[in-house]
Amino acid sequence: MSTYLEERIEWYDHNYRMGTPLINDDQFDKLEANLFRVDPKANYFSKKSILPLPSLPKDRIEEFIEGLLPDTRLIIEPKIHGCAIALQYIDGELIKAISRKGGDLTNKIKKISDVPDKIKVQGLIQIRGELYAPAEHDRPSYSQRQAAAFMRAADSKSDHLSFCSFQIINGRLNHHDSLQYLKKLGFTIPEYKSLNFTSQVEMYRKQWANKKLFNNYPTDGIVVKLNSRKLQLIREKSYSIYSHHQMAIKY
Repeated sequence: MSTYLEERIEWYDHNYRMGTPLINDDQFDKLEANLFRVDPKANYFSKKSILPLPSLPKDRIEEFIEGLLPDTRLIIEPKIHGCAIALQYIDGELIKAISRKGGDLTNKIKKISDVPDKIKVQGLIQIRGELYAPAEHDRPSYSQRQAAAFMRAADSKSDHLSFCSFQIINGRLNHHDSLQYLKKLGFTIPEYKSLNFTSQVEMYRKQWANKKLFNNYPTDGIVVKLNSRKLQLIREKSYSIYSHHQMAIKY
């Protein structure tokens, strides 16, 4: 029974990621929840438990925008300078937190006040965010050093650090709705700007460069993201030069 269900879910997931969904999100979530109920150790969940934390691509924004329609909706967020962390919850309980290098930080991350131990979500949810020092908003490199020192030290204080959540790794919502969902679950999310036209990116880049945007964060740039989940998946699967759905801008 579970093998057949697992094969169905993987087939639906494959089609969704190829941009040809066969069922809606609610139907898929119910199938995934059923599989977890009958076989929580299924290979499907083992494969999904690999928490990807790739570095953001950095390039000229023209390379990112090229190939998009002028009215493609984008999201701009601060590029917070800290340490990337991925969280994994199963049935609402935090069971894993890892660093970009794969280190297990679960016990340490539970000390961070804005990382909830429990959330109201059934099944599997994986969240990406940044551990950083808010007080160092004028010194991004110090923010990163303090986060890294906390992760390395056997015993260190956590009251000077925060965790900002900005992605549901295994999510199916568009980016704006994902952020709002994270906020509803009790996570801290970043300030962000919604753009209705790709031509607006340069305006916000200049605002950030002139210290008129995202001043409450230790930033070393801004991040431009496609809002549409469908477009994100299309770019992820693309073998062309337009293969990224988000990009860091540091100039």
